[in-house]
Amino acid sequence: MPLSAHERQQFLAEPHVAALSVTAGPNRGPLTVPIWYQYAPGGLVWILTPPESRKAKLIESSGRFTLLVQRTTPTTRYVSVEGRVTDMRPSTEDEVGQMACRYLPADQVGPYIEFARHEHLIQMTPERWLSADLGSMGSS
Repeated sequence: MPLSAHERQQFLAEPHVAALSVTAGPNRGPLTVPIWYQYAPGGLVWILTPPESRKAKLIESSGRFTLLVQRTTPTTRYVSVEGRVTDMRPSTEDEVGQMACRYLPADQVGPYIEFARHEHLIQMTPERWLSADLGSMGSS
């Protein structure tokens, strides 16, 4: 069953690990890698990545990417969002801190900020959504 706009935005706002996909060129499937992301309902999606990474170069070249997040309990649910890149730039310490706080325990935030301080922020405007809650698979 498809999710409502509110449900899919709320689900995407949860701190899942996403699968990021971006076209990898002619005669290639998409590059698909796990990644942390940030999103607030109604807003833009953003990720952090080293500017010299393959995914950053492919995103810059194609100008768009897709994220897929999912869970399997209590029901199988997923949300996929695709859109165009609206910003690529060096991240701020505050942005790296926001990402670290979303995914890490408090005692690991400082070391992560130090590790990721030179990553770039890539922002995407959601344009196409695909979502579903498949119910509790196998339940009687």
